[in-house]
Amino acid sequence: MSWLEAVLLGVVQGLTEFLPISSSGHLIIVPWLQSYDFLLENPSFNKTFDVALHAGTLIAAVGFFHREVVAFTKGFFSSLRKRKIETTDERLAWAIAIGTVPAVIAGALFADFIDTSLGAPWMIALQLIFFGAILLWADKLPQKRDLDSLSLKDGLIIGASQILALAPGTSRSGITITFGRWLGLDRDSAARISFLLLIPVVFGATVFEGFQISQDGLPDGVVIPMIVGFVAAAVSGYLAIVFLLRLVRTYSYRPFVYYRYVAGVAILLIIATGLRPATFG
Repeated sequence: MSWLEAVLLGVVQGLTEFLPISSSGHLIIVPWLQSYDFLLENPSFNKTFDVALHAGTLIAAVGFFHREVVAFTKGFFSSLRKRKIETTDERLAWAIAIGTVPAVIAGALFADFIDTSLGAPWMIALQLIFFGAILLWADKLPQKRDLDSLSLKDGLIIGASQILALAPGTSRSGITITFGRWLGLDRDSAARISFLLLIPVVFGATVFEGFQISQDGLPDGVVIPMIVGFVAAAVSGYLAIVFLLRLVRTYSYRPFVYYRYVAGVAILLIIATGLRPATFG
């Protein structure tokens, strides 16, 4: 794998993890369009490289939200000691913790099914279009609440929506923002809870995959591409967070919806014209 390919995939991951346009879908579509043979011929490394890119976005999220991470971590353990939830930080910490559980369980139970049955380019195209339309609908709803009003039930609902994002093309940030807006959160708060929910999920996946790497090892010559991809994902991810939060304070999520429509239709046209196959089979 060349370092240029690693840079491109790292930038794609960093931007699309936080923008509501599906990182997992883009990490499939970009190699599909350009025939990255190394990823196709080394599926175990493909998964490991994907986790390295996600670790880069984890660093971006923790770097941007470091104050919240510290405050919520303290709040979580403080509430454990007291055996009750009293402050806003404690409530938000538990909302994030509870919201993390459904996706972790679903991901563990259906990992094999997701790898073998989901993620075909034609599926990604339809997911981009369909869930883009749902985001557009939700974003038209009134903005009635901010992040401090988030309840444990809200955290569970928004967190559980991440199960839908296990299918590439849905977008984890897109579906959590959609549900946040459906619950009445303002655009900024919906984006923030989406990004904060990413941290424990990706942290857990990174630790688990790191253990697997220590057991199985890596193919020769992949360390530098992994480092390059990691750095590219971290830098582009941080910039994506800054861009999105600034945009939604004064505008809406419509530009991302329109992008999803264009990307989905383009993928279907590429398949229909025979330029690329509809599946990897």
